[in-house]
Parts: sequence; structure tokens; C-alpha cells
Amino acid sequence: MLNIGIVGCGKIADGHIEEIQKLGCARVLAVCDLEPILAEQLAFRYSVPYQYTDFDRMLSEHRLDVIHIATPPHSHLALARKAAEAGCHVFLEKPLALNATDGKRLIECLQQTARKMTINYWYNFETPALALKEFVAKGNLGDPIHIESYYGYDLAGEFAQALLTDDRHWVHQLPGKLFQNIIDHAINKITPFLPNEPMEIIARAYHRSRLNDRTDGVLDELRVMILAGGVSAYVTFSSHARPVGHFMRLYGTKNTVHIDFALRSMSVEKRQTVPSALGRLLPPFLSSWQSLRQATNNAREFAGSRFQFFAGMNRLFSLFYESIVRDTPVPISYAEILRVSQMIDEISAQVYPVRVA
Repeated sequence: MLNIGIVGCGKIADGHIEEIQKLGCARVLAVCDLEPILAEQLAFRYSVPYQYTDFDRMLSEHRLDVIHIATPPHSHLALARKAAEAGCHVFLEKPLALNATDGKRLIECLQQTARKMTINYWYNFETPALALKEFVAKGNLGDPIHIESYYGYDLAGEFAQALLTDDRHWVHQLPGKLFQNIIDHAINKITPFLPNEPMEIIARAYHRSRLNDRTDGVLDELRVMILAGGVSAYVTFSSHARPVGHFMRLYGTKNTVHIDFALRSMSVEKRQTVPSALGRLLPPFLSSWQSLRQATNNAREFAGSRFQFFAGMNRLFSLFYESIVRDTPVPISYAEILRVSQMIDEISAQVYPVRVA
């Protein structure tokens, strides 16, 4: 039984505890937040035995195996270092750190202390994403040619309203502001399919709606083009397109695959081999058959209690804890995590350039 500590008792911490409590190999022993009321309420909601406002004290008073860091990214390096030096493994909320330089230091610290670390790229562990990974591994895609990753965002949501109405919100202090806090969700899906070669990145951003004088500096629409070793990618972040979408499209030399993360579905567009008019008649029927089959799979997942919102996070927790107990590789390579951080740094630098006086 792994003893878990959580630092940062905001909304996402509830999701962490709920998924940890579904596992049979771990328990949340303590939570910590600088705001006493947040730690107290989180501990009360989930019957966590201990609560703290002092992270050092929590580490000294308990033998914790894993620390979940769910704080703003500017604190990740310092907290991870303290956790690792106390002998704890680390599970990080994205983004990795304030920048890739700090992210590299964080990873090096974990490696030097022989502790493991992973980050919450949980969408990559949803059922459709795992099916895509298997599809590609079997050679059904062929060679990747182009990737489209789309992430929609609702500015009317609770978190967005908090940062848009408060110019002191920590998101405003990030080099990439709103994009840096969210764009991991689009970037981390494409990195596994990009060659490990130098990348060319072109990023453009703008704000479509003017809200008020304090927050008009927060850009809310982003378009990114990426080229690496003969594979291209488009990343789109949109706060205004409706419905709010979340999908990925992977074009290969054999087939094209579409993953809809909102609908939890995967569909394959195969090369048409039937000639003439019949070839135009059959595809809608084949598409309908795929949709029916996907709906059946989703119903099966629902019946087996595997269709909850954080199902991917649950799988990621399980794989990470297993890597600790069995001393096997972590579920996401450090090179991939760092590459995502470096890409976000480049995007942030292009859309929010530092002005020299």
C-alpha cells in the first residue's frame, strides 16, 4: 500500500483523490495547501487523516511514497526537489514547470535521487488513445505524414472566469499565459508521432473578444504549425468555436485515424478500393458501422464503470504506481515530457515576445 500526499488542494485535487481511492494499492494519507480552509475542506470531503499548510512539516511527519503536486507551475521545481530529497516519487500536474529550463532541472533532480516522476497527460491513456497506439504499433497507419490536434476551451467556465476577472491570477504570470496552462492537452498528443529531429515551429495568436482593459492582454485563439523530419502538424486552440471540440487526426501512408476525446471514439478512414459510384455509396455505411461499434464499446465501458470522466487519469495513476512497486519504466518518458515543455516555451516566446526597452 503506497502512502500518498497531495500538495495543492484546488479543484483538480478532488479528481486525484477520487481516482486514487478506486485503486487497491494506494491511499491518500495527507494533503497540504497554503490556504488552511482548502486543505481542511479537501481532507473532510475525502476523510484524509492529516492536513497541513506547511509542506516541509508534512514531509517530515510522514513516510510518504508519492507526492502529487497540483500547484501552479512556478512552484513545481522547488516542491519536487523537496519531495525527492525526502525520498518521495512525484506525480505532477501539467505544465511541467515555469519553463523548460526548470523542467530539465526538475527531471535531473528526480534522477539524481533515484526517484520516479510522471506528469498528468491523462488524455493519452483514454481508451481511444490506447487503441490508436495499438493501431499504429501494428503498422495499420503506415508512416505518419501529418497530425492535427484541436483543443476547444470555454471562456465561460469557472476557471477561465477566475483568471479573466482577476489580473493577479497566477496564470497571468506565466510566459505563455492561458496557452501555457492549457496547451499541453494538444501538444502532448502529437509528440509521440513526431520524429526525434529538430523542429520548426510557427505560432500565431490573437484575442477575438475584448473583455476589459485588465485582461485584453490574454490571447484566446492560437494556431501552430510544426515541421519535424518530414512530418507536419497543426495545433489549434480555440475559445470561441462551438461546439467545444477536442480531437486529433493522424494521417498516414496507409490510413487516416480520427480520435474524438469528447465523444471517446476512434474511426478509421481507409483507402477506397471499390471503383466508381459504388465507391462513393459505401463509405457512409462503413462510417455508420464504425460509429455503432464504437457506441457498443462505450456502453461496455460504461457498464464496467470504466467510462467516468477521469478514466485515463486512473489508468495513468495505476501504471505510475506499478512502475514504482515493480521498478519498471515510467509510463511517459522524460524525453517526451521535456520536449513538450520546450515546444510550449517556443510557442510562448512567439505569441508573447519579450519587449526590449
